[in-house]
Amino acid sequence: MQAVRTAIAENLGKIVPGHELAPKDSQFSLRSVPDLSGKVAVVTGGSEGMGYGCTHTLLAHNISKLFIISQSSDIASDAISAIKSDMGDTAANKVEWMQCDLSDWEQAGKTAFKIAEKTDRFDILINNAARGIMTAQLAKNGVDLHMAINHIGHVVLTSHLLPLLKETAKKGDRVRIVNLASNVHQSAPKGTKFESVEELNMDSGPMGQYARSKLASILYSKYLARHLTSQHPNILANATHPGFVETRQSTEHIHEPYPLGGYAMSVGLAPFKKTQFEGAVSTMFAATVVDKSGLYICPPAIVEKGSDLANDDALGERLMDLTWNIVKEKTKSTSADKGCPFKEY
Repeated sequence: MQAVRTAIAENLGKIVPGHELAPKDSQFSLRSVPDLSGKVAVVTGGSEGMGYGCTHTLLAHNISKLFIISQSSDIASDAISAIKSDMGDTAANKVEWMQCDLSDWEQAGKTAFKIAEKTDRFDILINNAARGIMTAQLAKNGVDLHMAINHIGHVVLTSHLLPLLKETAKKGDRVRIVNLASNVHQSAPKGTKFESVEELNMDSGPMGQYARSKLASILYSKYLARHLTSQHPNILANATHPGFVETRQSTEHIHEPYPLGGYAMSVGLAPFKKTQFEGAVSTMFAATVVDKSGLYICPPAIVEKGSDLANDDALGERLMDLTWNIVKEKTKSTSADKGCPFKEY
């Protein structure tokens, strides 16, 4: 019976009390987020959906400075207006929006440098922005768009922020990196090896493309735990599953790959999806409370093992070797050859 209660807590919301259904030692709500005074955070995709749930929660718990990274100025403006309406000018003035297309890795690196110029510390990085379950497309650099945004773009951003993350950790402060994954990672192609660009660009179908990128998020978190946390114990890296959340991805974008079948998610599951705030719970736990690294955390604060592929350390090492090679090759003329400081860990 507890297995059923746990599954509901992890995935569903609105009409079901997910927090109360979780095992006692894994209960957590946004009310449990500690005071964040003096801390600085970055949330990619923080102007809508679950990312906005994180943004709103961080501000509600007194974060001192918050950088939101997203593409749309209109959506970002609406988000800041909503914050001003809900929490006043003081909270809204803590927010700085940075426009960035994470599939453009040079732009991602430059955005990280701009952020680093504006603050002397960095406590929380939430890598949330993502391309959802959609048909296969290539980014301008010729790499699968799901992987280019969901995984590689965030690796580049994190890589360029590592010097400041490390400096903050050296002061004795706990620094937390959260990579948004999904239980859908279990649907990643069984033959996933992360051996070449050609493999990444093979069309595995909308679900397969998305699932593989979310598998990469878990493997990257575990990679950072092995290599980064081992050297800098105050820096923690974890992956989270938000559950089925009411976002544009689950109400609008799902119809791009599934014009008719998408209604099962956009309409059929509507009464059971988590709100943007319920969808932020596991991520806020990982971003503000967790004291371990390399975990896969499901709502509200349930540590799950994940798939066999998600626990394959050798696969994670191949993923990251491929990631670095792709980024350096694709940015060589304007970045790598000019001393772009890639920090693997």
